[in-house]
Amino acid sequence: MSRSSLVSLRLDAKLKKQLERLSRTMSRSRSFVAAEAIREYVALNEWQIEEIKKGLAEADRGEFATEKDVKQVLNKWKRRGS
Repeated sequence: MSRSSLVSLRLDAKLKKQLERLSRTMSRSRSFVAAEAIREYVALNEWQIEEIKKGLAEADRGEFATEKDVKQVLNKWKRRGS
């Protein structure tokens, strides 16, 4: 079992009520729901930052899509939207 640490934070009244309502609905503690929300937020942001870093590295190496590549992707999505 992983060790946990106590973290204190301030929430505005509306968010606190939303957290309480959600935790009751889920039959979970507020701590569990808040920790899960933070876990998902951190994971999403870490993923986005890593993808941005990869894109910047590709740009630094001069790896860009050609005009033909871009048109192919646009046409693919246009067909799907029709």
